[in-house]
Amino acid sequence: MKPSLFRRTNTPSASSAASAGAGRLWRPWAALTALLLAAGCSGTKFIPEGSYLYTGSSVKVQSAALIPNEAALTTELTSVIAPKPNAAIPLLGARPKLYFWHMGEGKTKGLGKWLADKYGEKPVLLSEVDTQKVKSLMANRLNNNGYFKPVVHSKVQKKDRTATVDYLAQVGKPYLIKQIQYPERDTLLDRAIRATQAGSLLKVGDPYNLQTLINERIRIDGELKNQGYYYFTPDYLLFQVDSTLDNQANIYVKVKGTIPKRAAQPYVINRVSLNTDYSLSDTASQGRPPFMYQGYRYYPDEKVFKAKAITNATFLYPDSLYRRRRADQTLSRLMSLGTFKFVDIRFRPARNQPDSAEYGHLNAFVRMTQVPKKSLRGEVGLVSKSNGFVGPGFKVQFRNRSALRGAEQLLINVTGAFENQTRTGTNAIGLTSYELGVDAQLIVPRLITPPFDIRLRNSDFQPRTSFGAGYKYVQRLEAFKQDAFSLNYGYTWKTNITNEHDLRPIDLQYLRLGGVSDTFQALLNKNAFLANSFRQQFILGSSYRYTYNQQALEQRRNQIYFSGGIEVSGNAAYLLSNFTGQTKETNPDGTKAYTLIGQQFSQYSKVDLEVRNYFRISSNPTSGNKIATRVLIGAGLPYLNSRVLPYLKQYGIGGPNSVRAYAARGIGPGTYRANTDRSTSFYDQVGDLRFEANAEYRQDLFPYVKGALFVDAGNIWLLNEDVDRPGGQFEPSKFLNQLAIGAGAGIRIDVQFFVIRFDAAVPVRAPYGTPDDKAPRLNIAIGYPF
Repeated sequence: MKPSLFRRTNTPSASSAASAGAGRLWRPWAALTALLLAAGCSGTKFIPEGSYLYTGSSVKVQSAALIPNEAALTTELTSVIAPKPNAAIPLLGARPKLYFWHMGEGKTKGLGKWLADKYGEKPVLLSEVDTQKVKSLMANRLNNNGYFKPVVHSKVQKKDRTATVDYLAQVGKPYLIKQIQYPERDTLLDRAIRATQAGSLLKVGDPYNLQTLINERIRIDGELKNQGYYYFTPDYLLFQVDSTLDNQANIYVKVKGTIPKRAAQPYVINRVSLNTDYSLSDTASQGRPPFMYQGYRYYPDEKVFKAKAITNATFLYPDSLYRRRRADQTLSRLMSLGTFKFVDIRFRPARNQPDSAEYGHLNAFVRMTQVPKKSLRGEVGLVSKSNGFVGPGFKVQFRNRSALRGAEQLLINVTGAFENQTRTGTNAIGLTSYELGVDAQLIVPRLITPPFDIRLRNSDFQPRTSFGAGYKYVQRLEAFKQDAFSLNYGYTWKTNITNEHDLRPIDLQYLRLGGVSDTFQALLNKNAFLANSFRQQFILGSSYRYTYNQQALEQRRNQIYFSGGIEVSGNAAYLLSNFTGQTKETNPDGTKAYTLIGQQFSQYSKVDLEVRNYFRISSNPTSGNKIATRVLIGAGLPYLNSRVLPYLKQYGIGGPNSVRAYAARGIGPGTYRANTDRSTSFYDQVGDLRFEANAEYRQDLFPYVKGALFVDAGNIWLLNEDVDRPGGQFEPSKFLNQLAIGAGAGIRIDVQFFVIRFDAAVPVRAPYGTPDDKAPRLNIAIGYPF
C-alpha cells in the first residue's frame, strides 16, 4: 500500500527557552516579547469550565489501491473543515488574539474594547465543530472525484484544555472513464456538438471528476457560441453517467429534451449599427438617418471619426454568422483605440427578417461613449532616473484623440527637470543637470505597411504605427551643454494579452556637444575611448523588442516577465559610404571613420535581455507578499566605423534601480577603480557589457505600506582594452569574482497609482574585493525597482 499523506491544520505548541548571553541592548525588548508571548500562550485560561479549545484537524485518506493526485485530494478535503481554529504564531503555538479578546470581554468602550475589536479573536471551542456535517461534505467531495461509497470517520483527541479532530477517509479504487458518447441525433445542434469532440476535456481512462464535467459543459457552450448559437446556455447540456460497471463509468453527453427553439438554431447577423456618440439621452438613431458605409449603419456622422477608422476595429460583419469571439474582439479593439470611455454591443432579433427553418437573424448595435477629444494635462513631481539622478520636474501634455478623424492620438509634451546626484565628500563634475525638452508623437491605430493591408484579425488588441520627433537641451554643470534631436517611426502590436512586439525601422538620434568646460575637455583629451563615444553620437538605428509578460494574469501565483531586444545602427550608412567611395575622416587618436552630412556616425549591434520572476507567497491574488527576482544581460558590439559605443548607449550600473548599495555608475568596469578625487568617475564607469541579478522579498506591513529585503549583484565590462581603465576588459573566467554585491531593506508607500520607495543598502563586496566605504546608502525613488 502506498503511504498516504497526513496533513494537520493546527499549529504545534512550542516550548520557549531563554537565549544565554543576550546583549544588554536586547534585554528590555526580549522581556517585552516574552511577556506578550506568555500572555498569548495562556489562551486556554479563557476557556469556560468543561469546554475545550479547538486547535485544528488532520486529514488522512486510506485506500488499498493507489490514490492518484493524493496531495491535491487531501487539500480539497481539508478545505471543507469548519470552523477554522484560532490564529497561532507558527512554531510557538502562542495565540495572542485570545488575550486581546479577553481584554475587551464585558466592556463597551475604552482601550481594552478597541484592542479586542481590532486585534482580538473569540475562542473557537470544540462544541462548535459539527463533525457529521464535515464528514458529509468530505464524502460529497470524494464522490465528485470518482470515489463512490466512501466511509469517513472522525476521532476527537483531547489534551489538557485543548482538542483536535482527526478525520480518516477510507476509499476504494476511483472510477475511471470507459466510454464517452456524444449526441447521435441528426439535427443541426447535435452535429455542431459532435464537431467539438476533438477538443474535449473528457478522456478515456481519466478518473471521473465532477468539475471536469462542469468545465466540459462550459467548453461546449463556448464552441457553440462561435458557431452562431447565440441563445444556447450550458444549462441545456446534461451528462448521464452509468457507474454500474466495475470501477468504470460510461458518460453520455446529451441535450435536454425541452429547450427553447431559438436555443437550437444558429443565428446570422442581419444588420450592424455603429454609434460613436452614444449617451443615455441618445437620439441619434431616432432623429437622423444613418450614414451607410460598406454595409454598416453609421451614426451620427464623420465629423469626429471617419467611418473607416471604426469599421477597421469592428469584426462583426453584416450577413455573417454570429460568433462570440468576434464580438469580444470588437469590444477590445474599440476600447484600445483610447477614444471611448464605454463600449457595449446589444443583439436583438431582426424583426424585418423572419427566421428560417434552420437559421435566425440578429441585429447588432455597437454603442460607443466618447472621452473628450482634446485635453491638457500638467504634472509636477519628483524625477527619479535609473542613472541615479533625482530632482523636481514638470510635464505639460496636450492630447488630441482624433487628430486626423481616424482615432489617431496626437501627443505634444513639454518637459523640464532639475536633477542632482550627490556624492558625499567628492567634487565630481556634471552631477547637477538641467533639462528642457519638447516632443511630439502621432499614434495611428493601424499598421501602415503599404502596399499591404495587415489587420491582425486574430488579435484582440489594436496594432499601432507611431511617428515621433523631439528636441532636448541638457546642461551638466561644470561639464558640457548638449542638444539632443530624435526622429523615429515604428510599429507596436500584441498577438495576445502576454505577448507584445515593438519594431522601429527608423530610430534616429543626434546629440550635439557644446559649451565644454576645461575640466571635461581635459578628460576628453586624456581618454580616447570617451572622446570617441562623445564624438560619434549620430545614431542611425533600427530596433526590435519582444516582451512576454504574465503580470496581467493576476490569478497566477508565479508570474514570468521576459523582454529581449536587438538594436543595430550605421550598417546601411557604412555600406553606402563604402560603395560610393567616400573618404574616411581621421580622428586625433589616429582612428578613421566615415561621416554623413559632416558628422561621424555610430556603427554597432546591441542585445539586451531581461528576465523577471514574481512568486506570490500567499494563494490570495490581492496579497503583496512575494519573492521577486531579476536578471539583466546586455552586450553592445561596436565595429567598422566605431571602436566604442556612443556614450548614451553604454551601460552603467548602480543606483536606485540597480545595485542599490552603490551610486549610479559607481561600479566597474571590471575591477577598475576610479580616480580618488572622483571628479570624472561618472563618465569613466561605463562599459559595453552588463550583467546584473537582483532578489527581493516583499511583504505587506500596513495598508499602503510595504517592506522589502533585497540582495543585488552586478558589474559592467569593456570589450576592448582601455589603458586608461586597467582591469576593465571582460574575461570569461573571472567575471563572477568581479561582481559587486549589496544587500539591504526598504519601505514602500504604495497607493496603487503612485509608489514612493525608500531603500537602504550596504555594500557587501566590491569588484576589487573589500569595499572602501561600508556605510549604508539611502535611495529615494519613484516606483518599484523591477
